[in-house]
Amino acid sequence: MLGTVAEALRRGAVIPDCTQLAEELNRVCQCVLLDREALRQELARTQPGADLYELIRDGRPTLFSDSAVFVGEHEISRMAEIIAAVEEAVALPAYQDRVLRYAPDTARHVPRARGVFLGYDFHLGASGPQLIEVNTNAGGGLLNAVLGRAQRACCETVAAMLPGLAGGTPLEPLFFDMFLSEWRLERGDAILRRVAIVDEHPREQYLLPEFVLFERLFERYGVDAVLCDPEELAFTGGELTHEGRRIDLVYNRLTDFALTRPFSAALRQAYLAGAAVVTPHARAHALYADKRNLAVLTDPAALEAMGTAAATREVLLSGIPRVERVTPERADDIWQRRRRLFFKPAAGYGSRAAYRGDKLTRRVFDEILRGEYVAQALVGPSERRVAVDGTPVDLKLDLRNYVYAGEVQLITARLYQGQTTNFRTPGGGFAPVLTVPCAARGGR
Repeated sequence: MLGTVAEALRRGAVIPDCTQLAEELNRVCQCVLLDREALRQELARTQPGADLYELIRDGRPTLFSDSAVFVGEHEISRMAEIIAAVEEAVALPAYQDRVLRYAPDTARHVPRARGVFLGYDFHLGASGPQLIEVNTNAGGGLLNAVLGRAQRACCETVAAMLPGLAGGTPLEPLFFDMFLSEWRLERGDAILRRVAIVDEHPREQYLLPEFVLFERLFERYGVDAVLCDPEELAFTGGELTHEGRRIDLVYNRLTDFALTRPFSAALRQAYLAGAAVVTPHARAHALYADKRNLAVLTDPAALEAMGTAAATREVLLSGIPRVERVTPERADDIWQRRRRLFFKPAAGYGSRAAYRGDKLTRRVFDEILRGEYVAQALVGPSERRVAVDGTPVDLKLDLRNYVYAGEVQLITARLYQGQTTNFRTPGGGFAPVLTVPCAARGGR
């Protein structure tokens, strides 16, 4: 079968059922695509590249999968359609008024910056891609730019798909231009001189290699960059500073999305005063990433009341599994249906404190009732069969779309075992997405 596919792709032919073929390739193509030596060379292009490679090899061996994931062109187009529908709904004044009612005060500050690296995460369900959640500080974009250039063709079929791996657009300039766009939205033609990449204890974070890559990216474009903890920042004299030097822009990787915790005090003051461009920011999180928003986006009556176009409503309701808020008043009903639900904290991230309903105990459910949770109709992830030490292993997968200003910049996959993504699974980690072309666009 693979030989026939390779010949068809070489002749420029398209595949009648790209969805089925992608599923078959994910099952039978178990070859290694990641060239570790090429990865080392790619990282070495940016000093201290050798250190970065060792940092990943020794401390994060499952950050990158050796395999790629195949996705049909129909699914790629459908994800873009769902993303566009969400963006259209979020832009509605009535939607913003509704979701900001339960947002923190910092979300009512209205910056001009849009917010970098929106992450739209999908599962491939029986009826096509299903949007599971949206994140506002989605990590991995720059790591996947490097990963995409370290692939090798292990067979003719893969060789025919590799040229389109990164969409033909170099990602590093695209990402830098995104930050520059954020700066110009706030500061016009002023010169961007210094950026702070901010996270709690950043040198201890699992994605430290990406932070270092961002430092080098900014510096390559003539922008000074510093990696720091938020407590290292100060707001004095109307300026945000680090070690006495002014910070112009903050690439915010904190999970303190509302900037309400004590260690974020200086950053919060600077953000609210407009003293530094902060991206992503509290308002973006409130509009996109609060899990309660998905309950609004999957409520037919709410969508109609907000003035959402009929075609957009259809895409949202068919493309997002139904979400409902978990309240004590509805506890008995939700408990009875729990096996078909997935429970998430409203302000959660990285699958923390999230639970499959079929594994939920009554004690944990009672804790959920005391918190602020949503329950989403369960859509299981699809699978990718990979070889681990020569043994075929089926791993779960999800797809992440990195989006800025409504445009998809990159699609990547994450492979894992267990309840949620974890970057701890042998054979798992980030994986590039290879698009299988289709004969016709549209539905499945």
